[in-house]
Amino acid sequence: MDGDLIDRIYECSVAPELWPSVLDDLAEMTEARGGLLFSARKTLCWTASGSIRDVFEDYVNEGWFMRCPRRPCLMSQGAPSFFVEQDFWSEDQIEVDPIYRDFFRPRGLGWSAGTGLQVPTGDSIIFSVERNLERGPFEAQEVASLNDLRPHLARSALVSARLGLQRAQGATEALSALRLPALLLSDSGVVIEVNPWAQDLSEQVRIGAGNRLVLADKAAQDLLTSGLKTIHTAPGVGATTFPLRDELGKATMVLHLIPVKRSAHDIFGQSFALLLMTPISGERTPSLDLMRSLFDLTPAEARVAQGIAASKTLEDLAAAGDVSINTVRNQLRRVLEKTGCTRQAELAALLSSVAVGVGQ
Repeated sequence: MDGDLIDRIYECSVAPELWPSVLDDLAEMTEARGGLLFSARKTLCWTASGSIRDVFEDYVNEGWFMRCPRRPCLMSQGAPSFFVEQDFWSEDQIEVDPIYRDFFRPRGLGWSAGTGLQVPTGDSIIFSVERNLERGPFEAQEVASLNDLRPHLARSALVSARLGLQRAQGATEALSALRLPALLLSDSGVVIEVNPWAQDLSEQVRIGAGNRLVLADKAAQDLLTSGLKTIHTAPGVGATTFPLRDELGKATMVLHLIPVKRSAHDIFGQSFALLLMTPISGERTPSLDLMRSLFDLTPAEARVAQGIAASKTLEDLAAAGDVSINTVRNQLRRVLEKTGCTRQAELAALLSSVAVGVGQ
């Protein structure tokens, strides 16, 4: 995986004006014309590669965005993955769809690979790369390359979306604009700055001796410590998205550990990482789709998680998936690692407590 590109992805979190360059790189690695990032909460914000900006200004301004079938299809998918047209429609259906027939294809476009993220804060985020019609559909290896980067894109875009794709002028302004509990940390977990929303979490999040961050949930504290050790040296290896539980073991927040990279230091000084906390509400129907997105579960891992939530045995899951019991055990192990759980019962309890939170 390209470490420099991952660094630049995280740099975009608080310097959103750099997204077009990263989107250019995503397009180049997949033989596409350009890339896009859409973010919506109360208003629509978007940015794009310069090569396709004019096309998508028409797409937004002329109302094609609201009529396009791609967005609802992407947002309806629970698996944390990029999808292509063939995942949703036949060639005959694409040929007669007004968006493709009257908008994309006359402009030489018509193939895309896109992914949607729906997070508890109410933010809806879409990434896509757009390929020239004559080049043909995206191949599996290109989609796999995008999926390798997806967790990093998701975490960085969550911050950018909260900032409205606008650069903040300083750490205090950025932390306030997030309107979610957030802290800036050193590499050893020392708190450098904290916003007012995090100050309201004193029962679960406090500042201890040496100004170090202390989480009441020991499992979350261990994951935070290990995450701080790996987010810069081995991106994607340590847990950087994990739950925070209350004294009853119920998940109340999901923590996102986001490295401060490159020019992001212009905003956050010499901070090592941003810890962003998204709320979980147990008042709505639990959403496994949300679990998949929050914890970067693969489709196979998500099936195992869903089975555990439904009280199925590993033998049942192996038979249903036509795989060996060892394969299911390995998938379960990865699910436990990604969710910060140690036992199946703990995972089932976490799944039952996660629901879409109230948008902020």
